Amino acid sequence: MALALSLSTAAVVGMQTPPAASAAAPPDVVQQGLNALVRTDGVPAALATVRDGRGRTRGYTAGVGDLATGAEVPADGQVRIGSNTKTFTAVVVLQLVGEGKVDLDASVGTYLPGLARGEGVDGSGVTVRQLLQHTSGLADYEGLLDEASLRNRYFEPRELLDLALRQKPAFAPGERFGYSSTNYVLAGLIVQRVTGRPLAEEIDRRIVRRIGLRHTYFPAAGDRTIREAHPRGYRRDSADGPLTDFTEMDPSAGWAAGQMISTNADLDRFFTALLVPDRLLPAAQLAQMRTTVPIGGSGAGSGLGVFSRPLSCGGVYWGHGGDIPGYETRGGATDDGRAVNIAVTTVPTDYAVTRHLEAVVDAALCR
Repeated sequence: MALALSLSTAAVVGMQTPPAASAAAPPDVVQQGLNALVRTDGVPAALATVRDGRGRTRGYTAGVGDLATGAEVPADGQVRIGSNTKTFTAVVVLQLVGEGKVDLDASVGTYLPGLARGEGVDGSGVTVRQLLQHTSGLADYEGLLDEASLRNRYFEPRELLDLALRQKPAFAPGERFGYSSTNYVLAGLIVQRVTGRPLAEEIDRRIVRRIGLRHTYFPAAGDRTIREAHPRGYRRDSADGPLTDFTEMDPSAGWAAGQMISTNADLDRFFTALLVPDRLLPAAQLAQMRTTVPIGGSGAGSGLGVFSRPLSCGGVYWGHGGDIPGYETRGGATDDGRAVNIAVTTVPTDYAVTRHLEAVVDAALCR
């Protein structure tokens, strides 16, 4: 199976408006949705945190947190958040834009001269904006990795980039949307080149500590654990294959595109804060982040590090989502302060299960 660090291209392109959610849905619609993910769709555990427009939160769990011991799912337990990491990386880049240190329309070669060159690739033709919006055309390194072998494998960011640069681009820069985690490896390297500091340190200083994300962190090199209470994460190769405990793993194959750990409540806080001008981004950079290109005919749009997705009750929500072996997350926030994030403890082999997960997000935001 190809590395599931993120919303796959097929998954993103396949996004459609979720099934209609009734405004009169029962108050336990989220619990019902999580129960169905466990009982019907076969995920070991599901957990969610819902935040209303007044900032009040409610947590939910379903399933079993550890299949070996039968332990309960820890309320708001930590999980690997996969490609939600991309939004954190994009925020740092856009903060640097606001500080006059990065130009969105400058080429990658401006900041990383000679680095983004390979099989038909010339970094001088790709802009920072195209990296953040997935319109660069750069090949995605994810499908070139053997997911089963990742548990003990450490990757330097440059190794990930080299994998992608051996492949021809999927299309010319700026031509269309095409999801690729390679974009965010380059974005992370730009952050480090411009600031002279590690990406993890910049994310912690500029975002995590700034808005008080007490359970969110970027694992250090070699750290294969999850620090706080967490449900175990499981991986399977096929729909009828056995579940393998994949909780402890080296997440370096994700780096700026997918390495972080957080909780649903912290992600609610992050995406809610992100939509408030001057909380994390100046109004001008927030407007740039929210300027989207269409993702196929799904009704969804790709901004700079975030996706807008239509709600069945009208309007949109902004978020990302992510997959990494052991965990899948979906969620986001609305402009009026509502937010929900949901995690399950395996990456489904059938995208219909992910659609069910996204429908629970929709139901929670529309009730």
